[in-house]
Amino acid sequence: MKEIGEQHLTESGLMVLDITAADDETARRVVAELSQRWATSGPPVLRRTPGLPGVSARVYADIRRIGTEAP
Repeated sequence: MKEIGEQHLTESGLMVLDITAADDETARRVVAELSQRWATSGPPVLRRTPGLPGVSARVYADIRRIGTEAP
């Protein structure tokens, strides 16, 4: 994954989450749950790293704003 850029953390309330899950479905479900609570970057690109278990994803979130997806 790309390095976290300064623009992603310019002020309080912004965060970058790196998620690792056993499978695609679990990773997508976690992101959907986060999106209900906070404004996020939306559905992530899921990545597999050869030799490592599971999938990983990066999500950008703003905890100052309410999520946009319906529960």
